[in-house]
Order: sequence, then structure tokens, then C-alpha cells
Amino acid sequence: MNMLCNTPANAVCMRRNIKLSPFGSVITLAISMTVAGLTHAEQVFNPAFLKDNLSHAEVSDLTRFEKSTYQLPGVYRVDIYVNDQYVMTRDVNFIEKQDIQDKTGLMPCLDQKTLQGFSINMGQYPALTEQNQQCPDFISIIEGANSQFQFDKQKLYISLPQASLRNQIRGYIAPDQWDAGINAMFMNYHLSGYNNSKTDSDSLFLRLDNGINLGSWQLRHSSSWNYSSRNGRSTDDWNNLNTYLQKTIIPLKSQLVIGDGSTNSEVFESFGFRGVHLSTADAMYPDSQQGYAPTVRGVAKTNAKVVIKQNGYVIQQTNVAPGPFIIQDLNPTSISGDLLVTIEENDGSVQSFTVPYSSLPILQREGRTKYSVVAGEYRSGLNSQDSPTVVQATAIHGLKKGFSVYAGTQLSEKYKSALLGMGANLGDFGALSFDFTHADSELADKSTHQGQSLRFLYSKSLLSSGTTFQLLGYRYSTKGFYTLGDVAYNRMSGYHTSETQDGNQANTPIITDYFDLYDAKKGRFEVNISHSLGKYGSVFVSGNQQTYWGTTKRNEWIQAGYANSWKALNYSFSVSHNKFSQIDQSETMYAFNLSFPLDRLWPKSNFQDSPIKNAYGTLSSTQNSNGNDSYLAGLSGTLLKDRNLSYSINQGRVTTQGDIGSVTLNYDGRYGSVGAGYSYEKNSNQLTYNASGGVLAHANGLTFGQPLGATSILIKAPGAKDVDIENYTGVRTDWRGYAIVPYATEYRANRVALNANSFSNNLEINNNVENVVPIKGAIVRANFDTSIGVRALVTLSHQGQFVPYASSVIEQNSSARGMVADDGRSYLTGLPSKGNLEVRWGDAENEKCLAVYDISEQDLSKPVVQFDLECK
Repeated sequence: MNMLCNTPANAVCMRRNIKLSPFGSVITLAISMTVAGLTHAEQVFNPAFLKDNLSHAEVSDLTRFEKSTYQLPGVYRVDIYVNDQYVMTRDVNFIEKQDIQDKTGLMPCLDQKTLQGFSINMGQYPALTEQNQQCPDFISIIEGANSQFQFDKQKLYISLPQASLRNQIRGYIAPDQWDAGINAMFMNYHLSGYNNSKTDSDSLFLRLDNGINLGSWQLRHSSSWNYSSRNGRSTDDWNNLNTYLQKTIIPLKSQLVIGDGSTNSEVFESFGFRGVHLSTADAMYPDSQQGYAPTVRGVAKTNAKVVIKQNGYVIQQTNVAPGPFIIQDLNPTSISGDLLVTIEENDGSVQSFTVPYSSLPILQREGRTKYSVVAGEYRSGLNSQDSPTVVQATAIHGLKKGFSVYAGTQLSEKYKSALLGMGANLGDFGALSFDFTHADSELADKSTHQGQSLRFLYSKSLLSSGTTFQLLGYRYSTKGFYTLGDVAYNRMSGYHTSETQDGNQANTPIITDYFDLYDAKKGRFEVNISHSLGKYGSVFVSGNQQTYWGTTKRNEWIQAGYANSWKALNYSFSVSHNKFSQIDQSETMYAFNLSFPLDRLWPKSNFQDSPIKNAYGTLSSTQNSNGNDSYLAGLSGTLLKDRNLSYSINQGRVTTQGDIGSVTLNYDGRYGSVGAGYSYEKNSNQLTYNASGGVLAHANGLTFGQPLGATSILIKAPGAKDVDIENYTGVRTDWRGYAIVPYATEYRANRVALNANSFSNNLEINNNVENVVPIKGAIVRANFDTSIGVRALVTLSHQGQFVPYASSVIEQNSSARGMVADDGRSYLTGLPSKGNLEVRWGDAENEKCLAVYDISEQDLSKPVVQFDLECK
């Protein structure tokens, strides 16, 4: 055997001519395969076996690896799943326990509070509640419980028998897992503009949405600036749109808003306000507890499986113990459609029955109460309305047998009203709600009125015929009934007219916000019906009609259509009619649309990397009763590797404008979005442009990105630059390793994953997936433990021989660590260009050595850098 090269300790030696043992390599490979394949073997190999055959090298202490796939005990950050449902991400201490089924030989050490959070019925197991237990052995205590630690994915799966659980709710995430996020400030900007050659006009619009988060308090402010120039004259104005402070009230499952906001429309008509609003936050409840679904009751003869289907789809499956059972956490796939309940007994017998089901927005689950209280000024963007002080309170409560009751009141200086109502799921007869409102009003002309209004809403699905009455509604009001919005008007009648985009008044003014308080509203009918024709498509009808006291004129809107597809072609026909009788304005429009993906016209294999792969062709036509017909052909799709460049090309003809055409492009990037467009028509052309983005200021600096949504995520992966974020178009980390995920779902687990294919050669991340559960309005931080350095394959020698097999290797100044394989080779990631490697193969002082290295002059851009070291 040749001697090692004689170089200083911090130098990198060329590969030594140490004789490799082919037999040792074969043994190592065989052991690795055996360790991977035998999960429950009592003893996979004897360390002495290696020593006997690798006579030229020592073997490190391998007793902890005598069991297959066993891992070292310690603290690991893991995603915890209970009965296949994600619960939380946290650091868990794993202890060694040889008699458990987990192939790693590790048992999670979970305290009593954590186990209780898993909905375990702690009173059923006194051994779990004994004092001074830091790590109760719940796997041994609860019969049928087990845990599986997927070490490579850092996921802990815990299985608990249903008999050990309290009445749990599917999709429930405990409030102590909700994240209020970081303290931060942000600003979103939306800029758009255009230039029109025909009118020699320019316009520029800028909207700013700003926010500050301090703990669970969130301040929001929106404003806009509008500039326009026409024939050498220009105007500009600045508007403050809204300002409000909001906070999540977790004990009440409510949301508090102080400032500008708007009410919901479940009981009264929605309106804007400036004041204080406290209301139930539906999003705080799991999906299986939102809205309405019937309670399913039954009796099982044995330990049975209960399967519930709606419209042919399984919406829930659960195991129940013998005796009566109640299921209250259904999450139906639609607002109507009977539920088929099947009880599969342990003895093979089967029971089945049907629970008729239809729903309306007003219905609530049994025992659930929903409320809203508002106090402040009525706020409208119309100059024809004042801002009276108003107080509104509403409440909805779910009763047994599918009934719900609701009530509300609106109080103002010139308006007082009270409402009482009831709704019910009537089974085979659908869902029905009705309410009665009494109101005292004083109008703009100082006249006073009293009146009542009766409202009916109905919903039903006729599965046998394929017809769905999504919503049928009728409201009848007496002559003296007015709404809060009516009383807010500062004059008895009026309307506004819309303008074209270039600021010109339309040839035929389009009336908006029309009102006439001299003719009070009398009756309003609404309909939404759809019918499935199976493979022959579907038809729908939607419409409403409003009648008034004192006149035979009525306002009407109706739309009907048919839609179907043939292979890859999607097509639809529709007709709509709009009539404002009070101002003698009406319009009927016929429309046809056809769309098809271009890559379906030829074999897919020809276009895997072609722009045609995500391209769609469209054809459309409209005929208007006013003689303004149009015919248009278009092409749209996405380009680039990440498909974040979208385009649209259209060409056609309009009766009143002649030939028209347009081209638009929009790019979504890591620092925001930009777009531009060009369009032309007879004697004119127009150039448009837009840009949007967000800026986030936080404890670690400034991060630029796409506009932040109501709830968003800040990714922190220091040093991980130019890394793509999975499932978010155009989102990528900046040069520091930070990125903004612009939107997230509040009170739900949001999976954030870094695309490993975009990692650079010198980047290592222990776990590239994080789960966060933000509250509404939060900016939560997803932290990724990154290691920036060299990927290296180091061959280590000591006293003329390879260092012992399975020795541990640690770089003293970083987190880089590894283990020695055969022939002294160790693979290390995140290795600094200079450092000290400490190698240990036992606990004694003479069973370790130190190697000083410097590879700064090598080509560190290689995927893996290889070098040899002498350890002293």
C-alpha cells in the first residue's frame, strides 16, 4: 500500500492509492439492501461480520442500527396527521422504543394537552391523565392505536380508533394552531391607463391598498388617484375609498370591524357602513360545519361502517359502535340532492335509507347560532343618498328536524323595521323559508309611511328528472313599505348614467341606480332553474321581475340558455331580455359561444413543448335588438416554461364600428404583474397598459411580489434564491430567499412547497414543505431551514487507512454533517469552502480525528465536488 501524500493538514490531497476491498463493497451493498427490505427483522446484521471481512478498516459502533431502518432518537419537526387528517406542524421529541411496530424504532413523545387536542376522550383512559407524565405511552394505553413515522418525508401518522375519540368534527383544526402571523406593513398598487387616438384622450388610474398588522390587529386603508386628459384639458382627483381596523375574536368565533365595511344579505339587503361591526366568522368553522346539512340518525346492530352518498358521490364514510349514532358534520357537495345512507354491519348485513335534503342560504345546522351587529353611518357611493346613523342586529339559529328561525331589526332616525322568519328542510318537498317585515319610514319629501313585506324562498332538486330549482323567490310588499336604502335617498326620484371607457357619453344612455319613491315596490319574483339532459347537455332559465304600486309598468330581466360539449368542443347559446318600463328602455340579446383547445385537434405528442399545448380558439357572436351585432374570433393561451405569460388575440366585426381587433399580453412575475394591449376600430385605435404588485415590510427587510390578498404568506428560505413555489404561477424567491405567496385560505391548512427541481447546486433544505394555518387577514411566515454551501463527496483517511465505516462526520462551523460509507467516503451538503471536519467512530478520546480543509480554489459550481482528506 502506498503512503499518503505528505502535505500540510489544511491542504486537499489527491486521491490516495489505498486499496479498496471489492468484497467489502459487496457486503456494504448487501447490508443496505437487507436494511431497506426487512422492516421487522430482529437483527439484520452483526457488526462483527463487517470487522471480520474488512480487515484493513475498523467499523464504528453500529449497535443502534442492528434493527432495520431504525433512526436515531431526538427532536424532529414533523407534519402530524391523525386518522389521515392534517392536524399541525411542530417539533416532536422521539424516544427509542423497541417493542413498537414503527419501523424507525421511535415513539413520539406527546404531552396530555396535545393528545387531548386530537379529540381523545381522556376520561376514558385514566392512565393518560396521571400527573407528572411528560410522555404518556398512548400507543400501549389505547387499544388499536399506533403511529408511523415517515422519516424521509418528516410526517407522523397517528391512527386512533373511533371508540377512543370524542364526538369529533371533520376538518377541525384547534384554535391554538391558528397563526396570527407576523408584524408587518404592506402596500399593493394597481396601475392602469390608456390612450385613445380618436378622442386624443389619456387616462391613468392608480389604486393603493395599504395595511399594517400588529399581532391580531389589522389596519387597512384603500385610496385611488384618477387622471384624465382630453383635447389639452386635464383633471385629476384623489379619493379615500375605505379605512378600517379588524380583529379576530377567537372565543366568540367572530370578526370585529371598526371603520368602513358592508353587511351580508342573508336577512336584510346588504349596505355599506362606517362604524362598528361584530359578526360570526363562518370561516372559523370547519367546512363540515358551515351552512346547513341535515343531521343523520340511525342505529347500528354491530360495529358498522356508515357510508353517505349524494348524487352518486361518497361525501362521508365513518365507523360507528353498536347502538344509536348521530352524524352532524356532513359537508354536502351541493345545496340539494337527497342523501343515501348505507349501514354495512360487521355480520355482512346492510341497511339503507334516504334522507331528503334541500337547503337555502338562511338555514343553519342544528344548535348553530349566527349573528351580526352593526352600529354606524349608512355609507353609499351615490351622491343621491345621505348617511343616516343606523343600528342593525340579526340572528339565525338552527333547530332540530331541519328548522331554522331568524330575526332582525334596523333602527335609524327616519326608519325602524323588525323582521321575523323561519326556514325548514321539508325533505321530499324541498327547502322553504319565509319571513315577515314591518317598517316605519320617513322619505325625502317628509312623508311618513308604514308597511309590511312578506318574502318566500324555495329550493328543490328533482334528481329523477334532472331539474334543479336552485332558488325560487317572491316578495310582496304593501304600498307603505320601504327599505333602509329607500329612506337614505335625499330626493324622491332620479338615476345615473354610465359612461364609455374613453369618457364619452354613450349614444343611448345606460341608466343605472334608477329609483322612484313615488311608486313603491310591490312584488318581486326571482327564478333560477337548471335542467340536465345528460349527454345532450343542459338548459337553464334565470330571471326576475319587479312591479310597483301606482303604475302598470314593471322592470324585467330574463336569461335562458343551452350548453353542451362534443369531444373537446364546448358550445353554448343564450338569449337575454332586459326591460326598464319606467324609462321606456328595453334590449334583447342573442349570443353564441364556441371554444376548443388547439392541441386536441392533433395528436398530443406532437405539441408537448409547443405554444399550442395551452392554446384555445374561440368563436362568438351576438345579435342585439338595437341593431348592434358582433362577430368575433379569438386565440388565447399561455407561454413560457412556467406558463406565466398569457396572451389573447381577437379579430371581428361590429355593425356600428366596422372591423375591430385587439391584442393583449400579461406577465405574472416574482415582483408583480405587467400587461399591455392594443385595439383598433373604425377611425381610431387605443393603447392600454397595466401594472400591479405588492411591497411587504417585515422584520427581515423588504420583499416585493404580486399583490397581497386578504390573507397571505411570507416565505423565508435564507439564501435560497430563484426557487419556484409550487402551484403559484410566477411566484419565486428573490435574491435573499424571500417570496410572497399572495393568497391563502384562512383557518385552513395551507401547504407551501418549494420546487426541488429549481434548487441550485449549493442549496440544501431539510424539508421543502411547510403547512401554515393563518387567521383572516394574517401574513404568516413559512420558515424553511436552508443550508447554503457545497455538495461534496469527501474521502477520509486516518493513519494510512480509511476512517471506520459508519463514523459520524460534522463540520464544526456549520450544520453540515454526514456518515462514512465504505472506503471512507462521506457525502456532505451545505459545506463551507473552508472548515474543520470532526470524525468520530466511538465515545473515547482516541476514537476521533480532525481534518482541516480549504477547497476555495476548486470549481465549486459543480453539482458535487470530490476531494480527499487526511484526518489527524
